[in-house]
Amino acid sequence: MLLTAENLAARRGEDLIFMNVSFKLRGGQALVLTGLNGSGKSTLLRVIAGLLQPEAGLVTIAGEGIEKDTLGREASHYLGHKNAMKQELTVFENLRFWKEFLGDFNRGNSLSIEEAADAVGLSGITHLPFGYLSAGQQRRFAMAKLLVAWRPIWILDEPTAALDASADVMFTGLVKAHLAKGGIVIAATHQPLGLEGAQELRMNGFAEVKEVW
Repeated sequence: MLLTAENLAARRGEDLIFMNVSFKLRGGQALVLTGLNGSGKSTLLRVIAGLLQPEAGLVTIAGEGIEKDTLGREASHYLGHKNAMKQELTVFENLRFWKEFLGDFNRGNSLSIEEAADAVGLSGITHLPFGYLSAGQQRRFAMAKLLVAWRPIWILDEPTAALDASADVMFTGLVKAHLAKGGIVIAATHQPLGLEGAQELRMNGFAEVKEVW
């Protein structure tokens, strides 16, 4: 499997925040974005995930059983600052929606909802409304979304921010397991998350664009 980003550019308002961003990642590899707040890390992650339209460039994925010119977003999970779960629905109903909506990319193998709940350390409470849970429990179940539908590319924007050490350890295990299965991880994070050997891409934001021009 090969993920290719070519000459990506994006705007914030009327101004380019980055341009000419390119990289390649194979299965089992990770990329960590670094840079100051406002340097474009979150914007780049959202472009890769297909949540923002790039000003220029393309992200594609190739590999066995994958159609030519498949966009990277078709094979991606995005875990950002928000949980993307309905407060009034049960945990099970929320996870079932994501499982059915996304499905398994390229006939990959995902976990059942209860298996995913167990993997994040919260088995036995999927019958509860999501809104009844603590902030930490809600975040763990947001992480479980990554497990109920197979997507080879995980796009992570500070996934463990404000969580305790045990949640960091748990999520690090999930990330390492994903990479071991040939998955790809692209992350903006201050926590190691098992990505010590990852490639690094430093974002410089508007300053970098001005230098180019």
